[in-house]
Amino acid sequence: MRRFSIADFGLQIGATRAFIAFLVFGTLVVPPAADAQQPGKVYRIGFYGGDMFAPAENKSPHKCPTTGGPNWQGFVDGLREHGYIPGQNLVIECRWDGGRYELARDLAAELVRLKVDLIVVTSGPRVRTTKEVTSTIPIVMVYVAEPVTNKLVASLARPGGNVTGVSYTAGPEIAGKYLQLLQEVVPTLSRVAVLLYPDYPVTPAFLREAQAAAQALGLTLQPYEAKAPEEFARAFAAMTKARSDGLLVQVNPIVFAHPKRVAELAAESRLPAVYPYRDLVVAGGLMAYEANIAAMFRRAPMYVDKILKGANPGDLPVEQPTKFELVINLKTAKALGLTIPQSLLMRADEVIQ
Repeated sequence: MRRFSIADFGLQIGATRAFIAFLVFGTLVVPPAADAQQPGKVYRIGFYGGDMFAPAENKSPHKCPTTGGPNWQGFVDGLREHGYIPGQNLVIECRWDGGRYELARDLAAELVRLKVDLIVVTSGPRVRTTKEVTSTIPIVMVYVAEPVTNKLVASLARPGGNVTGVSYTAGPEIAGKYLQLLQEVVPTLSRVAVLLYPDYPVTPAFLREAQAAAQALGLTLQPYEAKAPEEFARAFAAMTKARSDGLLVQVNPIVFAHPKRVAELAAESRLPAVYPYRDLVVAGGLMAYEANIAAMFRRAPMYVDKILKGANPGDLPVEQPTKFELVINLKTAKALGLTIPQSLLMRADEVIQ
């Protein structure tokens, strides 16, 4: 058996120290992980939406809010959670169209010319136009209805192309939920007007679902179309003439851009209505059932982060909302002579007095 000498032991100690030094040095000089942000880099992203996401103080179509409502704040807070601080390592270029979709191509093109790293876009029509303007800059959609049916992505699991993000509705089947809520508020409900946006590819499927649900509930649907704010008055006049006693409003970018006008016309027509947007209830509408929008905007920065770190948007699955909120305006109910059932008030996420 070989005996170890003091010299051998010294050599072992020296080798061990060298190995430890190698490990320590190696740990210090190892390159950053592939998904880490590049130190010192300033990212530039675009944000294109409607005025509803910009605060009242912001009247310029080219300025980001200095402060904002819950949706904008949710978006900025989400960015901060992922390490992106506006004014430090992030520049946001904003464009707002005030619901005037004819401006979409020019505003999207402005962001493309700025060579932003990606563009966050709200609503289907804006996403479609932005996608037509650029097929290379990644697009993160937020608050977009039925992106597959509207042919914005190939599928929810594998979007393909340069678009991904957070969708808005769970599908045309939500029409049945709207009608059930309306019938709870108006037990004598019989004829229900449906305000539709004909330019949406999903509209026929939505109407089919609504008709099937109406038949099961013993209701008669009266569909009316409006694809511009100038057509609202004509549609509501037709509802009054047809003696509609309730109103269901489809997800609709024009309604979304003009909530006060729609709520006013419904009040003038004395029509109890259920909307897909909370903002119409704030504007004086009766009731809304919608996905939590602020949560969507807070979630969108997750896509921003992944794409800025090198992910392909076409490989990132589109998320759908999992939480819906019921909002009721008691003042409007009283003006319409309606008593909201206590069981419904207990289920409401927000009650406006």
